Amino acid sequence: MKFVRYKDKNQVFQGILEKDKIIQISGAPYSNWKKTSGVHLRSEVQLLAPILPNQIIGIGANYVASEEELPSAPVQHPVFFFKPVSSVIGPDENIVIPEQVENVKFEAELAVVIGKEIKQLQPEDPVEPYVFGYTIANDVTAPDMFHPDGHWTIGKAFDTFTPIGPVVETNLDLNKIRIEATVGGVEKQNSPTHLMIVTIEEMIRYLSHVMTLQPGDVILTGSPVGAEMVGGNIMVECTIEGIGTLRNETKVSY
Repeated sequence: MKFVRYKDKNQVFQGILEKDKIIQISGAPYSNWKKTSGVHLRSEVQLLAPILPNQIIGIGANYVASEEELPSAPVQHPVFFFKPVSSVIGPDENIVIPEQVENVKFEAELAVVIGKEIKQLQPEDPVEPYVFGYTIANDVTAPDMFHPDGHWTIGKAFDTFTPIGPVVETNLDLNKIRIEATVGGVEKQNSPTHLMIVTIEEMIRYLSHVMTLQPGDVILTGSPVGAEMVGGNIMVECTIEGIGTLRNETKVSY
């Protein structure tokens, strides 16, 4: 199923996208939801970020360019970081480059949406039952704002720096998808998920022994090789077959 949030006549709804129609739902998408009689045409509403994240956790430098570059041993201490929920925007909204930054880096990513509380997941426990679904994220970054000691928070925290959408897909075959991105119509990223250094299962298991993961938490699983700096007035399109395309244009703040 494809879950969405959308606006119609200044009201915000949740729904399920079925071809060109959205079936309005009531209740929490993670658990007790049900269809209502409300139906909207996709073309007549504005899609928003498909969820309002509880928290956003990203992983750094998690892709290689080829299978030969994958490490032979598990990563003991993956590099994770937080992004503020205030940085979230939805499809077709502008990425605003702040006045103190000349360029930003786009990073197309597969994002995991947690659906059930997870704490200290054991090796024999499957991860899949705790995942609600998947969406696309653009982990927009301003490397110029990284702290000299290596801290990333400010460079990833500006408003509009986490576009997500257009839907949360609950049925996705991770072995058959590719993370793709174009900038101004030119392909920059195109990679299968098996080039991840730390797998999604490994990420969730590791994090569950650090913090309690809650429904609505979003994990950004890393960006493939090819991410680069972009300036203002350019369209960035991030695509994952089965989820769709997340389009956002960059604008410079004056």
